[in-house]
Amino acid sequence: MAATIIDGKAVAKDVRNEVAAEVEEFTKVHGFPPGLAVVIVGDDPASRVYVDSKKKMCHTLGIYSEEHALPAATTQDQLLALIKRLNEDPKIHGILVQLPLPDHLDEGQVLEAIDPRKDVDGFHPVNVGKLLVGAECFVPCTPAGVLELIKRTGVEIKGKRAVVVGRSNIVGKPVAILLLAEHATVTVCHSRTRDLPGVCREADILVVAIGKPEMVDASFIKPGAVVIDVGVNEVGTSETGRRKLVGDVKFDSAAEVAGYITPVPGGVGPMTIAMLMRNTLVAARRAVR
Repeated sequence: MAATIIDGKAVAKDVRNEVAAEVEEFTKVHGFPPGLAVVIVGDDPASRVYVDSKKKMCHTLGIYSEEHALPAATTQDQLLALIKRLNEDPKIHGILVQLPLPDHLDEGQVLEAIDPRKDVDGFHPVNVGKLLVGAECFVPCTPAGVLELIKRTGVEIKGKRAVVVGRSNIVGKPVAILLLAEHATVTVCHSRTRDLPGVCREADILVVAIGKPEMVDASFIKPGAVVIDVGVNEVGTSETGRRKLVGDVKFDSAAEVAGYITPVPGGVGPMTIAMLMRNTLVAARRAVR
């Protein structure tokens, strides 16, 4: 195996340690900790796992957290009223509404109701617009984690060819904007891109977030490239009976060609919550300046 594995767990631990020290200092100076409110509607099992992990991480790092668990039948007006209260609550610096929401709720309206200064997920149109023009904003957590992993390889981004496979608002587009801001030359690919393997082979930095299990193999990869696999796909169970997770990149094949590569699990995934904790700290700092 030629590639150096980018250990997302180790990098996320470093980020968490940095945040914990800075949270301790913030709390000492201001007399209160950064605060995060997490809103979950309904009983989606995956959402419950994510919310519990965020609460646990807040506790570990010294961040005050609140969970607002609402029944699946919650109305749009009830949810918006809760967000309004949280917007006005001085001890809450970050608000996160766990997605997906039940079908009867308007996700766009809910996200727009969050005060952009407390939008630690970085999904509010104000933060999206500021990201595009290079202004101070909250960067979505997964794209922020992707950029952190690339930087920690020590590979210089400036002047490199970067290819992003996937154009979602949550990952693909923000990652492309972040790489542009780092002075990479960026191509965004999608399902209608002609000769996708050929385009990907031009990349010094390849970020794959297309949602198709193990679609990208060695034939897509330029020798020595940095390969960041954002995909998480469940493909049955392993020999131990646990859920088997694979990325959008065929790891064993790609690792023979790439210079650096993230595994799944243990690559981008751990970074998302770490960057959420960092965003919450940043929100608290901005609130008191």
